[in-house]
Amino acid sequence: MNAREMVASAGRIVVKVGSSSLTKRGGGLDAERIADLVAQLAARHVAGHQVVLVSSGAIAAGFPALGLTTRPRDLATQQAAASVGQGMLIAQYSSEFAKHGITVGQVLLTAQDVTRRSHYRNAQRTLFRLLEMGVIPIVNENDTVATDEIRVGDNDRLAALVAHLVAAEALILLSDVDGLYDGPPTQPGAKLISEVRTPADLTAIRIGGVGAAGVGLGGMATKVEAAQIATSAGISVLLAAADASEIALSSASSGTLFHPTGERTSTRLLWLAHATSARGRLHLDAGAVAAVVQRRLSLLPAGITGVDGKFDAGDPVDLLDESGNTIARGLVNFDSGELPGLLGRSTKDLARDLGPEYEREVVHRDDLVIISI
Repeated sequence: MNAREMVASAGRIVVKVGSSSLTKRGGGLDAERIADLVAQLAARHVAGHQVVLVSSGAIAAGFPALGLTTRPRDLATQQAAASVGQGMLIAQYSSEFAKHGITVGQVLLTAQDVTRRSHYRNAQRTLFRLLEMGVIPIVNENDTVATDEIRVGDNDRLAALVAHLVAAEALILLSDVDGLYDGPPTQPGAKLISEVRTPADLTAIRIGGVGAAGVGLGGMATKVEAAQIATSAGISVLLAAADASEIALSSASSGTLFHPTGERTSTRLLWLAHATSARGRLHLDAGAVAAVVQRRLSLLPAGITGVDGKFDAGDPVDLLDESGNTIARGLVNFDSGELPGLLGRSTKDLARDLGPEYEREVVHRDDLVIISI
């Protein structure tokens, strides 16, 4: 069985579709295009495959209903549009899937839902239970509450992370372009790249652009980034045209196939690396860098030389070496206001002087992911 046949036969898949493939030019849902997509997803579901749909379109669906003529740029109005549009979007999906006898469930996520330990398992259990019950989860970022600091940022990246969260065998990115080209698709002579086997295959490619309808957020660069996140975690990725979803979902014979390049890792740490923005920075001495990077140990106060930013316990922070290079990201156990008084001191000294609650790591190794080495 070749790689495309494996995608076509995958028992559990995540399918992402963008705003420009679901909405009309200028905003508003395109009922016919949604019906066509649902028909293909339903066919795959009825054939015995488990399907998770990551769907953009809430803001694009909602802003015309608010009397706006273009997608809003400020966060508050985007959240208002998402609040209106998400209901419209899920109602349309529910109606169309019901025609095929399929129930759908709405799952709205923020980055915190799957990086904070107490939230992560809940999100995963919900998705697994929906799949076990024959329900198709429809996932979107919770734009109505996500802030600039805690948002995933685009649904291509979200889809890659959800694919890992649910242990999918394949991720299918449906777009308004039919795959990855070696240059701008509108440029004469641009050629479709059928397969990407390693990151090295991308070095000579010019990547950019946004959706043709002008209502989406992600362009080709975010799709390639999403493909790299998923393939680095052992998941095959197919990038294909939404207008050719029947081919993509039945035989996977269209578009660009990205081959897996790595093995599955901790889902929560994958989210920490790719779905969070650091709220602060911790500067480490050479000994702490070696302990974190080479020995994979927790970060202790004694190895920290400086603190930047304002953050609370549980927030993501970047760890920097002596040259200012980011070497890791982790969830910090102290507020930014507490840390300066702890730097350079051993945990035993801190426990003696301040109490036993201070005899703990600044960042535990289980909440830490290496960014670069």
